[in-house]
Amino acid sequence: MSGIAVIGVAAVTMVIATLVIAPPYTCHAMINNNHQQQLHPIILIPGAGGNQLEARLTTEYKATSLLCNRFYPLNKDKDGWFRLWFDIGVLVAPITECFAERMTLYYDQQIDDYKNARGVETRVSQFGSTQSLLYLDPSFKHITSYMEPLVESIQQLGYKDSQNLFGAPYDFRYGLASEGHPCNVGTTFLENLKHLVENASHANDGAPVILVSHSLGGLFTLQLLNRNPRAWREQYIKHFIALSAPWGGTVDEMLTFASGNALGVPLVNPLLVRNEQRSSESNLWLMPRRKQFPLETPLVVTPKSTYSSFDISLFLKDIGFEEGVHPYETRILPLVEKLDAPGVPVTCIFGNGVLTPETLYYGEDGFDKQPEIAYGDGDGTVNIASLLALEDEWKDEKDQKLKVIKLAGISHTNILKDDTALAQIIDEISTINSDVSSSPFVSSS
Repeated sequence: MSGIAVIGVAAVTMVIATLVIAPPYTCHAMINNNHQQQLHPIILIPGAGGNQLEARLTTEYKATSLLCNRFYPLNKDKDGWFRLWFDIGVLVAPITECFAERMTLYYDQQIDDYKNARGVETRVSQFGSTQSLLYLDPSFKHITSYMEPLVESIQQLGYKDSQNLFGAPYDFRYGLASEGHPCNVGTTFLENLKHLVENASHANDGAPVILVSHSLGGLFTLQLLNRNPRAWREQYIKHFIALSAPWGGTVDEMLTFASGNALGVPLVNPLLVRNEQRSSESNLWLMPRRKQFPLETPLVVTPKSTYSSFDISLFLKDIGFEEGVHPYETRILPLVEKLDAPGVPVTCIFGNGVLTPETLYYGEDGFDKQPEIAYGDGDGTVNIASLLALEDEWKDEKDQKLKVIKLAGISHTNILKDDTALAQIIDEISTINSDVSSSPFVSSS
């Protein structure tokens, strides 16, 4: 079970708890004054655990147990590909260990980049379509729904999959790095997303695109915008809607690194997945950011030490993950130093008023035991300071339009399902399509 799914899909707890663009197509929707209005194409960028991941084992794969051999699972396609994330079978302990082993990434300091476990190939499916974003596991639709309610609501406006509504899944274990550092998987995703934006626009009479992200997808989307020229953004981007984006990281991520995170699923021992969760490049990206979690704010407290966001390197050493220090200091810290304004209209929609981990208290038993938790405000996963980071950092950006919408009592993933939240998201999309202008830096509750 991937630790990064804490950010992407809390729906896991409910269990127990080549791009194809259609020919040029223009869709029109009726609005109240009976005028027909072109719909701007939409691209959905999911949160971490909302991406379906497939794997294939090569002859280099070495079995580590009788169960976890090259022939497991038996259910593969003709080319050897099988479902890796999410598969409901990973809730069974022996399978959990095998799953974690195959999900683990390795940082290679010689090439300064991350790579899969030896003998494991991975891919996402149906890039360009929303189909792989609807459910975590399509075999159990009734308990693993992810973006299905949101997609259905958007389609009621007249949108059609792969015509003017698209999906951009990615391998959520990988992240991005600061300038000058290779990041093959993450930068390839940004290139594919850029091409999807361009193709979606061209297929819809040149209409600029509305980007709608959830959770970690918002961080990737902001990087896409800021890594492309302003002229490109002005031509191809109409608006960016970020749902539940962890701009400044989360305290919950420190729990994942320290003790493992079973996402509330009682059948899973968090220690079985801790090493795999620590290995995810994107999990380091989600460590608490210094500007949102200042020096005087204690995040983790033990009988001998107190750690703030300025002590992440020491924290990684003390939990026994010293190999994470170098990539954190060289690749992540420079990456998160600034949240540059992209110069395109941005709307942040998120929940608040939900108990969210704020400080972790560990006893004499150390990090192998789950901590006592002090809670604060947020959406249950992301702290309120992180959710509000753009409002704070862009307040003096005269050329940046930012709208912030807070939804009381809406959790990190319920924002994709709750009727009130969905109505707010759809209203925002409709407003953008009708080109109703709004003043910059509007805050709504």
